[in-house]
Amino acid sequence: MLKVAIVGNIASGKSTVEEILIQKNFPVLDTDKVCHYWLDKTDEIRETFSHYDIFDGDKISREKLGKIVFDNSDLKKRLENILYPYVRVEIARFFAKNINSCAAFVSIPLLFEAGMEDLFDKILFVYCDDETRLNRLITRNGYSKDYAQKRIDSQLSQDVKINRSDWVIYNNSTKEDLKISVINLIEQIR
Repeated sequence: MLKVAIVGNIASGKSTVEEILIQKNFPVLDTDKVCHYWLDKTDEIRETFSHYDIFDGDKISREKLGKIVFDNSDLKKRLENILYPYVRVEIARFFAKNINSCAAFVSIPLLFEAGMEDLFDKILFVYCDDETRLNRLITRNGYSKDYAQKRIDSQLSQDVKINRSDWVIYNNSTKEDLKISVINLIEQIR
């Protein structure tokens, strides 16, 4: 089984690539969903951030937590140190469960930042120009321009990630063009 990481900076089109792969019957794990799951399952996050306004009722608000950690690199690192071990375990389980597939894909936006390259055979980078990503964040997420730019700037540059990836899919056009690019990649893998 080929273990493939899907990497891309925020609003690059990773979710659309995931959808296409699932439609083509490939197993896909979204590590954002793994992190969201563990936010409410571990008391360590509640304890670490107990002095901050991160709750909506008794649930952790991802939006509130996100705004806090993106304004404070130390708190961001503390959150990552809590969540990343869970992500590693879930990735290992996912690969074990799908051992008979020709390829399994893990969407892991912060692969390089998390230092998890060792878990994968190949890295697929989804590229989208910065202006398009900024506009998507403003439109899709309702972010202010400043906050959207801050989210973009919090990640390693796309140029660095392209140089560390095995494959690059460009997503500056239509969804149909993206689908064609993903299908071409699948044909290389099979």
